[in-house]
Amino acid sequence: MSGMFDQVAAGYDRTNTVLSMGNDRFWRAATTRAVDPRRGQRILDLAAGTGASSVALAGRGAEVVAADFSPGMIAEGERRHGRSAPGGGIRNLSFVQADATALPFGNDEFDTVTMSFGLRNVNEPKKALRELLRVTKPGGRLVICEFSQPPSKVFNGLYRFYNGRVLPVVAKTMSSNADAYDYLNESIRDWPDQRTLAAWIREAGWTEVAHRNLSMGIVALHRATKPRDAAAKAGGAGKPLA
Repeated sequence: MSGMFDQVAAGYDRTNTVLSMGNDRFWRAATTRAVDPRRGQRILDLAAGTGASSVALAGRGAEVVAADFSPGMIAEGERRHGRSAPGGGIRNLSFVQADATALPFGNDEFDTVTMSFGLRNVNEPKKALRELLRVTKPGGRLVICEFSQPPSKVFNGLYRFYNGRVLPVVAKTMSSNADAYDYLNESIRDWPDQRTLAAWIREAGWTEVAHRNLSMGIVALHRATKPRDAAAKAGGAGKPLA
């Protein structure tokens, strides 16, 4: 699958902005606020793509590691924001190729871990949630922004129509690999709802699990905390955020 993302890396961010009708910027801003990056913190941005979300986090002064399984995405991120970029790039941002189910980091390395629109692309998402827990410091936080299931049946129907009929047509005119966006539609359609993902997060060992809907539930923003007692047991679904 990484090859599919390699092929669309150059125009990935532009295409996403068009297909989401500009909502990707709103979702990114909401995620940045939820992460609340601060100077002195170390943050892992997993499934970072070309680093658009990572740049927003690094802009607040935190040390950010942008990780992705696609070498093409990492190369594009390095070209735009790395040390070889114009002006020397962003000094507190580094890029690493990484498998979400076998992260190349030690235990308890990060103050916060975050993942936007990438968990559904992982073959074993529950294993990825456990890996994110492993590399997070006790008391550290998880923020996941992911497509979800709008609770309104009427709106959900309109959303499905857009994804099934409109999105493929627009993708063919915008992207170098329209098949990648056929996959996008399928992955969104088959992804579980908010409560199910919240239950997976708690099952992985996270506590204080909660979520809130963005854009009427097209996307859900999930938050959780790693227990200070690493042996704490998990169970149940997260509660919605106000």
